[in-house]
Amino acid sequence: MRRFGLALVLSATLAVPAVQAQQNLSIATGGTGGVYYPIGGGLAEMIGRHIDGYSAVAEVTGASVENMGLIHREDSDLAIALADTVYQAYTGTGAFEGRQVSDVRAIASVYPNAVQLVALQGSGITSLQDLKGKRVSVGAPGSGTELNARALLESNGIGYGDFTVQRLNFNETADALRDGDIDAGFWSVGPPTSSILSLATTRDIQLISFTEAEIENAISAEPVFAPYALPANTYEGVTEVTNTIGIPNVLTVNAAMPDELAYQITKVLFEKIDELRAIHPAANDTTVEFTMTSTPIPLHPGALRYFEEINAEIPDRLRE
Repeated sequence: MRRFGLALVLSATLAVPAVQAQQNLSIATGGTGGVYYPIGGGLAEMIGRHIDGYSAVAEVTGASVENMGLIHREDSDLAIALADTVYQAYTGTGAFEGRQVSDVRAIASVYPNAVQLVALQGSGITSLQDLKGKRVSVGAPGSGTELNARALLESNGIGYGDFTVQRLNFNETADALRDGDIDAGFWSVGPPTSSILSLATTRDIQLISFTEAEIENAISAEPVFAPYALPANTYEGVTEVTNTIGIPNVLTVNAAMPDELAYQITKVLFEKIDELRAIHPAANDTTVEFTMTSTPIPLHPGALRYFEEINAEIPDRLRE
């Protein structure tokens, strides 16, 4: 009997950690020089602080396109990605033709990216057309930056054959510009971004404005694009408004995520948003209204429950 009683005690003792164990969530972001990583890290802290039984960690990835694969395979629990990438993944179009990610769902639209084309002053590059014959970074392979840059360029009659293509992440692009290894580089990221801020402290930079016609051509090619005016003095030495295009960034999950967990994440994101804004100013655009107007795919049922609770005006396209 004593052995049986001891076995019960040991069994109960061993069972306790399993009950109390934290479930760790993975948040797929991008490179450390962009905005996805600090936003993902801030969200991870909020989840660990406010959702009982869960912790989270931000993972460095190749960003949008790679992140859709991570969500599909459930190798990551959450992922941030550009709206055009998310839409293409959900519908099996564009870069995702033949490899549809039909199980991706949205939690929220977090903030808009701005396509930022940067060159050094004195480079001779003052317009999109000046990229011809130059060395240009279009973003990391498979990143949302590359998708956006390619759509912008091709819609305005510029192909990869017109310049020397480099596929560098944000930090690598900044380093290559600083060292003279490239002539210009694209970022599709929420401004201000750390890699451009850092570059502007060591080199005189210029941001290239697009013409009204170039912006219209881009929007015709990618309807998720919208005109975006990057304020003057966002970066040191850039004293004029830069006319460019913006694209929403979407926080996504797999449809298989439990409804309650998706609900709790959505609730924490919006009700504790000041904590995220303290980490990065891009979160100033994280509002319910932005989610309702900018999200390109249906919401996860758990997220939908939160928005219904707060009586948000939910467009039919966000319901399955």
